[in-house]
Amino acid sequence: MCRKLRLAHVYDYATRPDIPEEEQRAILTCLRHEQEQRELAKANRFVKQAGFHSEKQLQNYVWHNQITFPTYLTKEDLITLEFIDKKENLIFIGTPGTGKTSLATALGLEACKDGKQVRFYRVLDLVDKLLRATRKGTLERTRKSIQNCDLLILDELGYLPLDQEGSELLFHLISDFYERKSLIITTNLEFSAWNKVFQDPRLTSALVDRLIHHAHIFSFSGESYRFTNALSTRKN
Repeated sequence: MCRKLRLAHVYDYATRPDIPEEEQRAILTCLRHEQEQRELAKANRFVKQAGFHSEKQLQNYVWHNQITFPTYLTKEDLITLEFIDKKENLIFIGTPGTGKTSLATALGLEACKDGKQVRFYRVLDLVDKLLRATRKGTLERTRKSIQNCDLLILDELGYLPLDQEGSELLFHLISDFYERKSLIITTNLEFSAWNKVFQDPRLTSALVDRLIHHAHIFSFSGESYRFTNALSTRKN
């Protein structure tokens, strides 16, 4: 505990032969409390830095039966966050309102609690950020600040097409993460339709190839939760 907290002098004191066992236990209790509070403060800082648009907690997520998992993966496997340690990607494909963003956010929050740095962006917002950095001459600094995270969440890929410059900037950023860090991508488009977003068949093919090489692909179907909830509210 002292090594984790970098308290060498406390350790020297607590392990002296004249220190009663009862006092040693009290010191250990204090050290554990200090560690817990430091970890909590760190997690809160990481959550703030991540840029989530909401804070959907994993324990409150509704695992509906229209989420199709890869055959080799279970819900329990997913929530261990092992995919981040293995530098693997998650790709959530499906219609709007079926829980893709909520699950991506919940996993991102859990990663923050686990001491991992996360960044959350809607794709169009990220591309705009990269374009503005290019104009200001700060692109390299911006890319490095994003690359420092352990998990990058790209939300709403495919809702609007990107121009050539935006496509290339996003491609290069995703390439930077290839086999180095993890990505979660939410999209309403099957891979075969990604040409509509990037408008360059060769770039699209190279991008998909990198993403799916170490990826777990999930399919979300069913009616929009927001739409169903709105109808239910009106009936009531």
